Amino acid sequence: MSAEVSSVQDLAGDLAGTYRRTESSGHTVDPEVVDADLAALLRDGYVILPDLITAQEIQAIRDDTDPLLNLKGRNNFEGHATQRIYSVLNKTRSCDRLAAHPRVLALLDRLLMPNYLLSMLQVINILPGESAQMLHTDDGFYPLPRPRQALSAATIWAIDDFTATNGATEIVLGSQDWGDELPQEDSDRRPVIMSAGSCVFFLGTLWHGGGPNHSTAPRLAVTAQYCEPWLRPQEAFTLSTPHDIARIVDEDIRRMLGYSIHPPFIGQVDGMHPKRLLEAE
Repeated sequence: MSAEVSSVQDLAGDLAGTYRRTESSGHTVDPEVVDADLAALLRDGYVILPDLITAQEIQAIRDDTDPLLNLKGRNNFEGHATQRIYSVLNKTRSCDRLAAHPRVLALLDRLLMPNYLLSMLQVINILPGESAQMLHTDDGFYPLPRPRQALSAATIWAIDDFTATNGATEIVLGSQDWGDELPQEDSDRRPVIMSAGSCVFFLGTLWHGGGPNHSTAPRLAVTAQYCEPWLRPQEAFTLSTPHDIARIVDEDIRRMLGYSIHPPFIGQVDGMHPKRLLEAE
C-alpha cells in the first residue's frame, strides 16, 4: 500500500499506511433508527434506548460485579452510600457489549470525529439512603467556553429498573444548550425512568446527576463515556489496560482504548500505529 499523501488530512491511519481506519459496528444499525435517535438527542440532550440487552446479559453483569462491590465513595460526588467499580475492562468481559453496542456507536459516529475514544467505563451501585448527587456535566472539565458543541457523550445502562425513587439519573431538560448558566437549587431535575436492559444516551454538555435512593433496594448501573479523539480521556486506558486484554477485546473497544490514530499523528508510538505494540509481543 502506498503511503504517499497530498496533505495530512489524507491520512486515515499510521504514516506507513499499514493500519487504516476501521469502521465501527454502528454502520449495521438501520439509518432511519439512528436518524430518530439523533433527532431526539439533539432536541432534548438525551435519548432513552430501550431494552438493548437481554435478561441473560443482565444476570452475567450482576454475577461478575457483585463480588467487586466492596468500597463506597470517598466524597459526596462519588457518594458515601454509592459503590463504584473502576477499571472494569480488567475485571470482567460482561460489560464489553455495553461499551461497544452498535446502537450507541451509531450515534457516536454521527456526533464525534472518527476514532473517538472511550473515556470511562464504570459500574455504579446506589444504595438505599443515598442523597442526590450534585448536578454536573461530563465534559465540564475541558476548559472551553459554552455554549458549544458537546465534546463527549455518555451512556448509563440500567441493570436494575430506574424508578423515580431508587436513584435514577436525573437530568435538567434543555441544559445541554446553556452557556455559563449554573443549575439552581430549584432546577427541575427529571428522573430518567427506564427498564433494566435499557440505556440513556446523553450529550456531555447536559447537566445531570444521580438521584436520591429512597427505596429499600440498591440501583445498579453501568456507565460508558466517550470523547473526541484529540482529547485526554478520564481513564488512561493505555496504562490501565494490559496488552493481553487489549488483544482479546473486539476491534471497536480496542480502537476506543487508544489503539488508533487521530490524523495525522495523535496517538502514535515511536512514529508508528499503537497496534504494533500488540503485534511486537
